[in-house]
Amino acid sequence: MSSGVPAETRQKALQEELRELVDVVGPAPLVDLLLERAFQLQATDIHFEPTRTGLRVRLRVDGILHDILELSAELTSPVISRIKLMSGMDITERRFAQDGHITGAMLRHQRDVRVGSGPTIHGERIVLRLMPDSRQFSQLNELGLEPAEVEAVRKSLARPHGMVLSVGPVGSGKSTTMYSCLELLNHPGRSLVTIEDPVERRVDGIAQIQIDPRIGFSFVEALRGILRQDPNVVMVGEIRDPETAHIAVRAGLTGIRVLSTLHANDTAATIDVFREFEVPPMFIADSVNCIIAQRLMRKVCEHSRETYRPDEAECRVLGIDPAQADTHPLSRGVPADCNFHTGYLGRVGVFEVLPVDTSIRQAILAGKSASELRAMATSQGMATLEQSAAKKVLAGQTTVEEMHRVLIMD
Repeated sequence: MSSGVPAETRQKALQEELRELVDVVGPAPLVDLLLERAFQLQATDIHFEPTRTGLRVRLRVDGILHDILELSAELTSPVISRIKLMSGMDITERRFAQDGHITGAMLRHQRDVRVGSGPTIHGERIVLRLMPDSRQFSQLNELGLEPAEVEAVRKSLARPHGMVLSVGPVGSGKSTTMYSCLELLNHPGRSLVTIEDPVERRVDGIAQIQIDPRIGFSFVEALRGILRQDPNVVMVGEIRDPETAHIAVRAGLTGIRVLSTLHANDTAATIDVFREFEVPPMFIADSVNCIIAQRLMRKVCEHSRETYRPDEAECRVLGIDPAQADTHPLSRGVPADCNFHTGYLGRVGVFEVLPVDTSIRQAILAGKSASELRAMATSQGMATLEQSAAKKVLAGQTTVEEMHRVLIMD
């Protein structure tokens, strides 16, 4: 089953293939094959979860976990030991959580895998995070940004200093967006450095640093050191605490372009996060050039789909006159083998882009609330996450149900 086989065929055949192999191959070939197939299906995680009767294996595809295999109790220990051995863990230690790493050199696909283990009442649980392909970068206009939003981000990146931030919850595609921005700035005449946990993509021409909190080498320590090494562009994997926020903001004020991610619900709420970190309003206003809020929504399956007439509630969510519903047909997926019986296949980003212009800076300095900043930005033409999602529903890319799931709309 090569990578040239259509995705829908691979998805349909995976469970049958693994079940047939369980009884005829050992744990090592089984784990190797599972990793290979997970990469082919563009899974982001593999979960090995002990149960009373064996080992449950699940893949996370398009943000949703899918059951793939149930291994017997006899195979549980050999499979767990194989993964721990590959990732450099202590196979005799089962009482505490461990972190490991499978290098791309060990796999047919030259991609790294981050491994975490921990005890449960039924035995050790292991989760594998599959790192993205370092050779494949998404351009900004391929992520789901509208042309005007791409231009706004490009203009912000072209400024000689200041911060560009990507914000959202875990798993919303922030790192992918930052790598796309980083690629635009990756020029031989610049010094680019990243500080990450973990390093997700290996990029030529960029000095990439892996932090290690176990020895006290945190984002703060790494960032302090880098700022003494003549960087032009610094990407901080995540701003997690006040100290990192203060140092990153100061770097953005002193002639360095700073890229980073942050946990915030939307663009305006990002300003409140910096306020909670006690960053002075003047520093926020002068250092932040652009904020990109984002989510990932599952796409309607291209191979198994249908169109339908939206009902009154859907029209209300999408801003459609119910009397005009017939002129706005929507799409939805039909559950099938090709989409793990979800009706969805692949994901697309929805975005809210806030360039910090003179009026927004003045509002920040004046202490305006997040809701006031948001109202000002939308009055100036900023499309909200909800509006961006609605546009993709109307274009047949995703569904109202997915809007509700991802944006938790009332």
